[in-house]
Amino acid sequence: MTFMTAAHTSTPADRPTMGLRERKKLKTRQAIRTATYALIEELGYDATTIEQIADRAEVSPSTVFRYFPTKEDIVLTDEYDEIMLEELRARPVDEPWMDSLRHVMHKALALGMSDEPEVSRLRARLGVEVPAVRARMMESMSAAGLLIRQAVAARTGLDQDSLEVRVFAMSLMGGLMEVSLYWAENGCEGELNDLMDRAMDVLEHGLPTGNP
Repeated sequence: MTFMTAAHTSTPADRPTMGLRERKKLKTRQAIRTATYALIEELGYDATTIEQIADRAEVSPSTVFRYFPTKEDIVLTDEYDEIMLEELRARPVDEPWMDSLRHVMHKALALGMSDEPEVSRLRARLGVEVPAVRARMMESMSAAGLLIRQAVAARTGLDQDSLEVRVFAMSLMGGLMEVSLYWAENGCEGELNDLMDRAMDVLEHGLPTGNP
């Protein structure tokens, strides 16, 4: 999802084909992202301006702002959330909830790392190195958490606004962000899938006993 996966531009076979307008919008979003990633690699995050991004993507600065309110949003926003929620809703109703979540998280990681692994590393690294990006990550957690709350309510019948569901959803979102930050802080070493499983274990079973 948002905190650790690269933007995905293909349409799964079981999803309705996008119309021309939607395809053009997606193409524009991807052009803006691609330009942003390239410029950040060349110039650094702070030195990269919206005007430079617009020029590289061959759009106007107003178009950039129409798709992404801030530069941080260009870095963090992707096309995955709705796709992953559809995957979650499609899991068998009798499947244990945490098993369903693990399936969806692993699929998201597989898509991101197979599409553009270098972008996944860049986004994770910026979350550690750039305070504005990390702050935007924190702000965006509420919106993503609401989507998770809706999915939890649909599966369990619990009230999406209940304290328990809210705590669970935001614990999950916070865990995902910490996986991304931990990975970047450690030089993007190791398998993200393994880190994800460790995070999910904490959510499911609590802290391990003794020193790891």
